[in-house]
Amino acid sequence: MKLLVIEDEVKLAEYLRKGLQEAGFVVDLAHNGIDGLHLAMESDYDLIVLDGMLPGIDGLGLLAALRQTKRTRVLMLTARIKVEDRVRGLNTGADDYMVKPFAFSELVARVQALLRREQTGAGAEQPTVLSVADLEVDLVGRKVSRRGQRILLTSQEFSLLSLLLRRQGQVLSRTEIASQVWDMNFDSNTNVVDAAVRRLRTKVDVPFDSPLIHTVRGVGYILEPRQE
Repeated sequence: MKLLVIEDEVKLAEYLRKGLQEAGFVVDLAHNGIDGLHLAMESDYDLIVLDGMLPGIDGLGLLAALRQTKRTRVLMLTARIKVEDRVRGLNTGADDYMVKPFAFSELVARVQALLRREQTGAGAEQPTVLSVADLEVDLVGRKVSRRGQRILLTSQEFSLLSLLLRRQGQVLSRTEIASQVWDMNFDSNTNVVDAAVRRLRTKVDVPFDSPLIHTVRGVGYILEPRQE
C-alpha cells in the first residue's frame, strides 16, 4: 500500500513516514500544498494523510481540487478543533478527520480502516491470507507460518515476502522490488535487495526442505514451488 503524507512540519512529517513505513506502508512526503497536490494528481496513492494548514494551498483547497478528478481516500490531520472545521473538512471530501495532538496507534488504525473500506467499496473480495505450498501469510494479523511453524519477520521482511507472494510465479526485477518495498530507485552498485532476500531466505527457506524463493540470474527473484 502506498501513502502520501502532506505535512509542512518537517519533524512531524518524518515521524509519520518512519512510523507508517514500520507499519508496512510505502510513504511519499510533501511539505506544502502545491507539491502535495502535484503528487496526489500525478501518482496513484491508496490513501493521503493531509494537514489542514499548509503553505501554498491549504488542506481544504487541495482537497477540493483533488476531488474534481480523484476519489483517493483522504485522512485529514489538523490542529483545527472546532466542530464546524471538522464538518467543513468532511463536506469538502475528507473520508476521516483527526485532530492534533494524536495517538499514532489510532492514526494507523484509522488508515487501515479506511483502506479496508476502500477494498469493500471496490466490490472485489481482497484476500487477507495468502498462501503457496506450505507457506501462509496473514496480511491483517501480519503473521507468517510454514508447515504450521511461526516465522518472525521484521516489517521490511514482511513487506518483501508479501510482494513476492502477491506476485507469485512472476519474476520481479531488483528495480521493481526496491521501488515497491523501499520506495527507492535501485542503484546497481548496492546490494540492498540481494541482502534483504538473503535474510528472508534464511527464515522462510533454509529451515525447510523445499525452497520457494528463487534467483533468476541477471533479472531478479521469483517465488514459486518447484519440483526438485
